[in-house]
Order: sequence, then C-alpha cells, then structure tokens
Amino acid sequence: MDTVPAEAPDGGAAIHAESPAAPARAAARRPQVKILLLCLVVVGLLGIVLFAASREVSTSSANARTARPVLAPPRPPLSAAEEEYALALWPIHNEVKASALRMTLGGLSYKIGELDRTALKGRIERSTETYRSAARRVAALTPPASLARAHAMYSDAIRLYQRSAAEMLRVVDDGRDDHLVIAQPLSMEASETLLKVGDILWPSEYKPN
Repeated sequence: MDTVPAEAPDGGAAIHAESPAAPARAAARRPQVKILLLCLVVVGLLGIVLFAASREVSTSSANARTARPVLAPPRPPLSAAEEEYALALWPIHNEVKASALRMTLGGLSYKIGELDRTALKGRIERSTETYRSAARRVAALTPPASLARAHAMYSDAIRLYQRSAAEMLRVVDDGRDDHLVIAQPLSMEASETLLKVGDILWPSEYKPN
C-alpha cells in the first residue's frame, strides 16, 4: 500500500528551509573579503615599488663609485739635471720622429705605386743617416741616474729604427715586399718605446721650458 507523506502543520516551517539571516551574513562578508584582498594587493605593489627603488638606489651608488675616475698622483717635476737632459734630447727626438714618419710613408707610397725603388731608396737612406747621427748624439749625453733607464730605452729605439731601415733597403735590391712586412714590427716597437720615454720626459709631447 502506498504511503502518503504527511502534510506539514499549518504555519510550520519546512525542515530544510534556510534561515533568512544566513544570506544577509554572507552578503556582509563579501565586501569585507574584497577589501582584504584589495589591501593585500596594495601592500604587495608597495613592496615591489620599494624593492625596485632600493635596488635602483644601490645600483646607482655602485655605478657612481665604479665610474668615479681614480686620479693618479701628480708626477713630481723634473729636477734640474733631468730638465737639462730632457732639453738636450728634445731636438734629437724631433728628428728621429720625423725620420720614422718619412720612412713609414715611403713604404706605404711604394706599396701603392706612388714611389719607385729609386725614390724609396732615397727616403730610407736619409732616415738611416738621421738615425746614425741621433745614435752618436744620444751616446754623447750623460743622463742623471734617475733617467739612466730612459736613456737606454731611447738608444734601443734608435737601433730598432736602424734595423727596420736596413730591412726596407733590401726591397730595393730584390724587389720582395716581404722585407716591408719584416721591417714594420721593428719600427712599431721603436715607436712604442719612444712614447714610453716621451711620457717620462715630455708628457703629451710638450717641449720643456
């Protein structure tokens, strides 16, 4: 026999009916959750901004320390004896530099066909004579003890130029450009040595008073 569900008494509430206060409490909680989440987002963004700012400041400070040039201590002025030696060497130095430039340009002009062997020979021989004279004049100088090493370096540079010139002259004899290739590093080494000596005696290649 079928069972008929009993009807609820008049005015009675359903057994599973939700209390009217529950939706109200849930609706009240939702704005609070939204506010809390917004606060967390704002705090997170502030943290990121502050961290980035602190990194930027520290990086800028580090870069400033790195970029700040370290000034070398001022070089003491030459003594009277050093000044006298520098003055005596200066005209020799000018002649040696001019001859080295003439020899280098002569080699380049020969390579591009602007000079023949005879003209090249004339240039190299003039430079060779200048080096020979410079070697004699430098040997006649008596440097102070503080410039003995610079004096020896200068003499070595002149000898390198002489070797370079002698190698270049062989081009005139056999026409082989290999001699120019051999001569070039000798001349380059001599030029670098002159720069080192010049930095001691004539900073920026300025003639002493």
